[in-house]
Amino acid sequence: MNLWDTLASQPLAYLGSALLLGLIVGSFLNVLIHRLPLMLERQWRDDARQALTLPMQPSERFDLFLPPSRCPHCQQRIRPWQNIPLISYLFLRGRCSGCKAHISLRYPLTELASAGLTLFAAWHFGFSASAAAFMLLSWGLLALSLIDIEHQLLPDALVLPLLWLGLIFNAFGLFVPLEQALWGAVIGYVSLWSVYWLFKLITGKEGMGYGDFKLLALLGAWGGWQILPFILFFSSLLGAIIGLILLRLAGKRASTPIPFGPYMALTGWIALLWGGQITTSYLHLAGF
Repeated sequence: MNLWDTLASQPLAYLGSALLLGLIVGSFLNVLIHRLPLMLERQWRDDARQALTLPMQPSERFDLFLPPSRCPHCQQRIRPWQNIPLISYLFLRGRCSGCKAHISLRYPLTELASAGLTLFAAWHFGFSASAAAFMLLSWGLLALSLIDIEHQLLPDALVLPLLWLGLIFNAFGLFVPLEQALWGAVIGYVSLWSVYWLFKLITGKEGMGYGDFKLLALLGAWGGWQILPFILFFSSLLGAIIGLILLRLAGKRASTPIPFGPYMALTGWIALLWGGQITTSYLHLAGF
């Protein structure tokens, strides 16, 4: 019996492997969340210098693999045994082994979130292609949400590949028929694009970023056009409530920009799983 047969026939082995995979991917997501915005910033600077015919400035290689991870405070290199998901954080008691500076709690929380999402996908879909696809989507939405919270940025480098993957998977009917997925992507993009321009024409200000259009298109590509009203309504409601609370706690003005991506990602993730059931239950309670 090979590994695949073992995982398919042994639920506990399958779920345990999914949990371990989620922790490992969560560790990688921490690198992605930290480095991708910096990589994009460097690329934008190089593109600007090239467009202005300015001399390029030499710099060391900086990507998702090099240079090796280091403490941001003392620059001590993080050894492999200090980079074991979750365990190393607990062993080091949340501090750098060199300078004893605090390690951000975001790192273990991201690993835990990734593990939880992966384990849930494995349990919900069973040993199937749908589970693997939904794991990919969950990891991508987690990374996008945390990047958007920190930088108010939804990078095309993550959004567009996930959008295309949704269409490709649904070409095989993995979640919805391809026609519904295609129109989900189109309507998702156009709906927020229209709101953006209407708001800008009325107020002269930008109410959201282009990344939000693409994220909704991504979710439509995975779940079809039917989940879009659910996402728009509940993400707007959730964003308004939590956003106002956070602004009050931080003592900031209502005009302060608030990242919308995490709310869409959360409600989109829920909509893909239970959106139809929730909408049907609501309409039934409302008497429709």
